[in-house]
Amino acid sequence: MSFKSRGGGGGGFVVELPSRSFVSKKWTLLLCIGCFCAGMLFTSRLWTEPETRDLTRTTRTEDGLKLVLDGCDPSIKNVKREPKDVLGEVSKTHNAIQTLDKTISNLEMELAAARATQESILNGAPISDNLKVAESSKKRKYLMVVGINTAFSSRKRRDSVRATWLPQGEKRKKLEEEKGIIARFVIGHSATSGGILDRAIEAEDRKHGDFLRLDHVEGYLELSAKTKIYFATAVALWDADFYVKVDDDVHVNIATLGTTLARHRSKPRVYIGCMKSGPVLAQKGVRYHEPEYWKFGEEGNKYFRHATGQLYAISKDLATYVSINQHVLHKYANEDVSLGAWFIGLDVVHIDDRRLCCGTPPGKFLS
Repeated sequence: MSFKSRGGGGGGFVVELPSRSFVSKKWTLLLCIGCFCAGMLFTSRLWTEPETRDLTRTTRTEDGLKLVLDGCDPSIKNVKREPKDVLGEVSKTHNAIQTLDKTISNLEMELAAARATQESILNGAPISDNLKVAESSKKRKYLMVVGINTAFSSRKRRDSVRATWLPQGEKRKKLEEEKGIIARFVIGHSATSGGILDRAIEAEDRKHGDFLRLDHVEGYLELSAKTKIYFATAVALWDADFYVKVDDDVHVNIATLGTTLARHRSKPRVYIGCMKSGPVLAQKGVRYHEPEYWKFGEEGNKYFRHATGQLYAISKDLATYVSINQHVLHKYANEDVSLGAWFIGLDVVHIDDRRLCCGTPPGKFLS
């Protein structure tokens, strides 16, 4: 091998190889081409196989999703369901949920009844006779329970109610058995339990048998508490579609009231009454003063819609709700406001029936 220098601008070197080097160069070129082709083939296989694996993995994932959607049995994963079958399954699921909801509601009501019974026994409340009646008639379903709110000093009012719209003796039993209507005067006990006031009520009850005694101390400022205890006691004693509260100075067309309430039996949570929205009275010393007026906004605001306290009705689910949650339901100064507050945040159907308002002509609900 020799090296020669070539002049010129390049100033480079020219390498002269022997003649046998040309043969080696050809083989070297062929070897390079072969290596290049082998490398391309190997590289192509490396890129193709991961794509295939990814596709296989995706297919398996899709099969897995289809298995979850179609069911847990691999033998039916490729079976396509008809739209009718899907709708049928949805309907069955909906019915199962409704059945479960009804079962839970019944269990809650039974629990409320057990609690009311236990508390009455522990506290020595004078409602043992009513409990015996409930035990003998707990399978009976009634249309409504009417609680007539009364006080120790309201003997004349009670006699007026008995002489007009509340049947006595066998007629009242017939009303209960044939019409499914329970009606009782609702009263608690005096601050001195067993005193002269309580004995007077007991004597009156022995004569007429139309009282529902509550474990409650009577008082004008305790009407909200009395309302809670009334609903809790009534729903524990009688299984009815509706529970009604009426004042003892109101005369009711009980047959018309029963017919009206029966139209709303299909609604689970119903609150029926003469709906109003009176002013929130912040001034002390006035009737219906609201000590917690500040909760309702600026002075001079009105209450939310609620039924007037003279007469209203609630469905069984709402009475059960009051019974279960009576220990945490807040009591405002006015009983009708308290009841409305208990339902304002619930999914409740408010029915404004103007026949339950003050001044309704005789022959209607009120007179």
